[in-house]
Order: sequence, then structure tokens, then C-alpha cells
Amino acid sequence: MSLKIAYQGEPGANSHIACLEAYAGHEPLPCGTFEDAFQAVAEGEASLAMIPIDNSVAGRVADIHHLLPRSSLHIVGEHFLPVHHQLMIVPEADPAKVRSVHSHVHALGQCRKVIRELGLKPVVAADTAGAARELSQTRDPSRAAIASRLAAEIYGLRMIRENIEDESHNTTRFVVLSASPQEVLAEDQPVITTFVFRVRNVPAALYKAMGGFATNGVNMTKLESYQIEGQFSATQFYADIEGHPAERNVRLAMEELEFFTSYLRVLGTYRASPHRAEIARRLGSA
Repeated sequence: MSLKIAYQGEPGANSHIACLEAYAGHEPLPCGTFEDAFQAVAEGEASLAMIPIDNSVAGRVADIHHLLPRSSLHIVGEHFLPVHHQLMIVPEADPAKVRSVHSHVHALGQCRKVIRELGLKPVVAADTAGAARELSQTRDPSRAAIASRLAAEIYGLRMIRENIEDESHNTTRFVVLSASPQEVLAEDQPVITTFVFRVRNVPAALYKAMGGFATNGVNMTKLESYQIEGQFSATQFYADIEGHPAERNVRLAMEELEFFTSYLRVLGTYRASPHRAEIARRLGSA
């Protein structure tokens, strides 16, 4: 039986492309929802899941911050995918007679310039690949879809404008999930550690909790807060840091964090994607 990697979406989705890029030896397994993708790994139907966590234009994928801490899965890797959007129609359609464009809300928002230039009416669909599939089924000549090049190939659509995203830096970061953690050594640098926590309900708790990372020289690359359990007073934080818990400075910072938290869970320690170093080089030469 071949190894499988689950993703949310239909064939041709950007998550599908990420699976093909990062795990060419795994069979991509499309799932209807993020919950289904998580469950496929938890129940052994798939060995891994490729899950988007944030985008350089649209921001974080909010559902994932709630699903990750509730699951028993572990982050074992990350993958950065430059996102390119294509405008497509059915092959027999006349581009001049297209009146509407269908896609995921984020894709529509990331391609405003071309949509406005062509005077198209944006229509929100469940996802990009789903919009392409629906177009291939309806054969509506007045309708276009925004999706990936792979989706155009899968559903037999004709691309009339390529790479129409407004921002060239449009990139989605994915985390790779597994039912069991994969051993990463402190020597396997660069390493990322991801965790979630809630601070104690005392004055300046967050400030004090974060102090350990500053005094121990640990670089925190991401810190996001979000409400939990419908409470405006109960805030959970999601964080990424550079380093391994086995390193002395990271261990000391985490110990100080734990002193000021009511809940702390490490979601995974894994090798950093080479894309991080590429970004640093670009910024350094800018």
C-alpha cells in the first residue's frame, strides 16, 4: 500500500500542489474539510497531512489554530508554496463574453487588479479547485474561474491570463502533520519549535512570559493570539521560535514561560524550510 498525504480541498488545489512538491513519493488524498484531513492521519488512512497555516497576503488560516491544539497530531515539517493564480474558461468560450469569475474568497481578493481591469463580477466559491471543477461541469461560457495551473490541466480548462496575483510575494506556509513526532536533534539546525499557551490571569503575565526569550537570546518568529471557548477573557497564543528545546537557552526560556502559563503544549520541533533562509537573503540584499 502506498503512503498517503491528506490535504483539504479538491484535486488541483494549492494544497495538492504542496503535497506533490514536498512529498512526491506519497499519494495525495483529498479531504472535504480540515477536520477530515486531521482524522485521516489520526485513524491511519494517511501517514501525513499538508495543512495551510498562514499566507503572506491573506494572513492566518484561523481554523487551524483551533484544530491543532485539540488534535493529537504533531508538526513534523513545514513547506512554503509561492501561490500563482490563473484565469481560466471552458475551451469553447469567447474571453470577451465572460462576465463573472468564481473562486475562493482569498483568491478573489488576491487578484483584484485583473478582476477590475476586465470588469468581472467576483463570485465566492468554496475553494479554487472546486470553482474550476464546477466550471468544467457547467460549461458556462460567461463564467471564468481563478485556480491553479494544475486545476486547469485536471479539468480541461483554457487559461486566458496567467499569474494574475496582485502581489509577487504571495506565499502560503504549510505545516506537515503526523500521528507521531519525528525525532529532530538540536544539531539539525536550523530548527523551528511551535507551541501554544495561555498565560495566567495576573498583571503583566504575557510580558513576563515573553521575557525569558529575550534574556536567553531566543528568536520568536511568530506570536499570534486568538479567543477560545467563546470567552473574551480567555486568550490562547500560538508561537514559533528558532531553536530546539534541548538547547540550554531554549530550555531556560521555555521554563520561564511555563511559570507564567496555565496551559502549554509543544506542537512540534522540526527542521526549518530552506525558504526561510531565502527570505532572509532577499531582505538582506534589499
